[in-house]
Amino acid sequence: MNYSGLVLCIVFIPVAGAFCLPLAARVSIRLRNILSLAFILSSFILSLKLIPLVLSGQTILIHKSFALGLNFTLLADNLAVFMACVSSLISAVIVLYSFGYISHYENQNEYYCMVTLFLGAMMGLVFSANLILLYVFWEITAITSWRLIGFFRDKPYVLKADKAFLVTVFGSLVMLIGFLGIYQQTGSFDLPIIKEALASPGNISNLIVALILIGIFSKSATLPFHTWLPDAGVAPSPVTALLHAAVLVKIGVYVYARIFIVNITPDVLWHTVVPLIAGLSAIVSAGAALIETDLKRIIAYSTISQIGFIFFGLSISNAIATLGALLFILMHGLAKAGLFLCAGIIEQNTKVKDITKLGGLISTMPVTAMAFLFCSFSVMGIPPFGGFFSKYLVFSGALAEGRLWVVLIFLIGAFMTIIYLFRVFNLVFLGKANIPARESSPVMVASVAGLALLSLAAGIMIYYPYKFAQVSTWQMLGVFK
Repeated sequence: MNYSGLVLCIVFIPVAGAFCLPLAARVSIRLRNILSLAFILSSFILSLKLIPLVLSGQTILIHKSFALGLNFTLLADNLAVFMACVSSLISAVIVLYSFGYISHYENQNEYYCMVTLFLGAMMGLVFSANLILLYVFWEITAITSWRLIGFFRDKPYVLKADKAFLVTVFGSLVMLIGFLGIYQQTGSFDLPIIKEALASPGNISNLIVALILIGIFSKSATLPFHTWLPDAGVAPSPVTALLHAAVLVKIGVYVYARIFIVNITPDVLWHTVVPLIAGLSAIVSAGAALIETDLKRIIAYSTISQIGFIFFGLSISNAIATLGALLFILMHGLAKAGLFLCAGIIEQNTKVKDITKLGGLISTMPVTAMAFLFCSFSVMGIPPFGGFFSKYLVFSGALAEGRLWVVLIFLIGAFMTIIYLFRVFNLVFLGKANIPARESSPVMVASVAGLALLSLAAGIMIYYPYKFAQVSTWQMLGVFK
């Protein structure tokens, strides 16, 4: 089998296909929608075909040399394939949901084009093994998310899209300076060469690490660059699901793992600094979620808090904690996509975002209510949902490293997560019905129900994602190559 061809198809089918969608719409709206879903599903299915290869410890390297170190280098290893599978699966469900949600809005051609290109750029980023190529795909996600956040085109919405764009692009430019610093030190942008040149711990300057982390934290909406993400809630719900669950904010944690775990070992100082920043981000955002009344902003603050949890697991440099963090990328993606899509159903049917003005919706929207509850359980870490096992592993790994003080911070954050999500469920779904509402279209309800069931199934059948994430962790930490 030509595995190199598979990798290229995973990246470029959605990238090239995105530009075909406006033309397909001239033939048929249904054809455009089906093609968008087909392009994204193709990336998911082809990524699945790579799993047996990478689980055996093999990797696929595609390399084409150009001048000034601007090489076209793609690498398919366990970490890349894991992220590709997670992102493409959740993106496919979001596009399916969009068939019902977006059907009566304008700018549909641009929407499907941008969403498909967004996923293609994510695929390119996760397989990139050259820092400049990674940066190019990183910026494509910034441009597409900017257009998607400002989808409704009203001035307040456009201003918030501009804010997201400026914050993330500022961070990426700072990160690019860090990449140039690595090039000056190693003479290459290719990660395999950089890994050999900076093999020993502490070989990279703290300034370069700080510059790259600014880019990572701005993209992942981590304190102090977090304020753009709640504002991005003005976007359509499938867009916010895409940003929060499947692609955008996960880019930061992926690049952190790719650079600072797989290829470069920073100074031991950062094993304290990063968990501290992540812990503060988790607590501050959880506190904001406790007092917020806008449904989508609450879920957005929850995302910021849970991303801090993933950074915590990755920054411990412990195999158990790293395994838990990888699992939580999957579990959080499934559950958070479900929460945002449920919020979209509620908002579209009631025309209300303020949770204090809602109530009693479980009587008229029972499937949406149960899907929201199931996804909330996973984010909270309630067994047997998938989120429980990932959080348990992160806490276990941190305690094994003697990080009791950081564990206590995140335990407080986990307790706050339970409080604000139960608060939302109580105010929105229980009590007296204040606003008449009904379930949305079958495709939208089926999408949220599917994500809720996947959140439960991922916990019940934890062995399979656990084994995949475990082998990924071994490869990341150099147990086998």
